[in-house]
Amino acid sequence: MRNTYPAEMGFRLAAYAVCIEDGRVLLARHVTPEGESTWTLPGGGVEHAEDPFDAVIREVAEETGCEAVVERLLGVDSRVIPAAEARAGTEHQNVGVFYRVRITAGRLRPEPNGQTAESVWTPIPDVAGLRRSSLVDIGLALAQTVPPTGHVAAVRVGGLIQH
Repeated sequence: MRNTYPAEMGFRLAAYAVCIEDGRVLLARHVTPEGESTWTLPGGGVEHAEDPFDAVIREVAEETGCEAVVERLLGVDSRVIPAAEARAGTEHQNVGVFYRVRITAGRLRPEPNGQTAESVWTPIPDVAGLRRSSLVDIGLALAQTVPPTGHVAAVRVGGLIQH
């Protein structure tokens, strides 16, 4: 079968952790080299030949310093981000696999030599006031609804929600 994916389009497969405990969600504050910060879910890119299930556990450990176990698959979000909205200025597709995870050990800390400046337990009502990635909204929606097909309905991007 011929690959029909346009070469000029980027593609990213990522795994994200939705950790909810006592009415709080675990968030990571990512800081860009330009100094901009955005709250997001712990998680990130799946490496070549890595299972997304394993990637989410690795990403939680790297970004937060904590060990986690996957409790269940919540769903999959696939979206094409137009060049005008993408940070890199190039259209790309992001496929995110969202897992409900539970922290089992460790202490929250910044990511050594990484982009995660801090990870904190945030009361869910406080999330609405944060400059955050749309991934946070997707993860929280999935945790509440757990769609039977695992497919995420479109989440509007704009306002406080940033990619």
